[in-house]
Amino acid sequence: MHGHEAGVTPADRHPADRRTEHGWEVARPFGGTSLDGVRMAGFRDRVDAGLDMRVVPQPAVVVVLGLGSSPVTVESAEGRRPMRSLVASLSPGRARIRGEQVECVEVLLSPRASYALLGVPPHELDGSITGLEDVWGRDERRLREQLSEAGTWQRRLALTDEFLVKRAAGAPSMSPEVAAAWDTIVARRGRVRVDDLAASFGWSRKRLRSRFTAQIGLTPKRAAMLVRFDHAARALRAGESAGDVALACGYADQSHLHRDVLALAGCTPGALAGQAASAV
Repeated sequence: MHGHEAGVTPADRHPADRRTEHGWEVARPFGGTSLDGVRMAGFRDRVDAGLDMRVVPQPAVVVVLGLGSSPVTVESAEGRRPMRSLVASLSPGRARIRGEQVECVEVLLSPRASYALLGVPPHELDGSITGLEDVWGRDERRLREQLSEAGTWQRRLALTDEFLVKRAAGAPSMSPEVAAAWDTIVARRGRVRVDDLAASFGWSRKRLRSRFTAQIGLTPKRAAMLVRFDHAARALRAGESAGDVALACGYADQSHLHRDVLALAGCTPGALAGQAASAV
């Protein structure tokens, strides 16, 4: 969560350590997490660097449990809103998060995990950053209090893991067809035809759109756009040129890449390339 961008998850990070990066203490759970599709880390601003980051969409729902002395401020089309904890949907809209002396646990949920764990229909969160208390109610306050009282990062991460395991008990399961459609979109890096995807299940395009949107929170076409964008964003931050990224990620041309980055991230490919990634 440190740096300028929320919720991008390099897969090659070591899953269990505690270090200081750019003035931020970052802790990850030893042994990983108990549930598939769940990743988490703890963050603390050690040098009062402050937080000022653009929220960039990604193929995961981001949950942030704030533990610091002050709430963060979310700036979006809805105005400026203070939040202790928050949940950012797969497509959160253009927003920035600012804060001082930030300390938090950040959890990334795959669409399948978020469908089971959030407890609200995914489409209700689309296009928004929502206060987590509005989603989890008293459970959010209890968990945040437990985390604040815990003495170590590993205890905090273990408490968060235990909380999610309890929520998963008896939680709804995503339909096999929708889960398979999402997995196909991810495996093909967003380069799929929706008609072909629907036909692979013997469904009409309309049926796939309805079921997929209800359980993922995005249409299949929008989900494919998001997954393709995520790969492009990673490549841009790795230093690849916009032209090469457009070609490798299946965009019609560099202008097509520019339009998608602007629509999803609210900035140009060049600006996105210069942003640091989160460490979860």
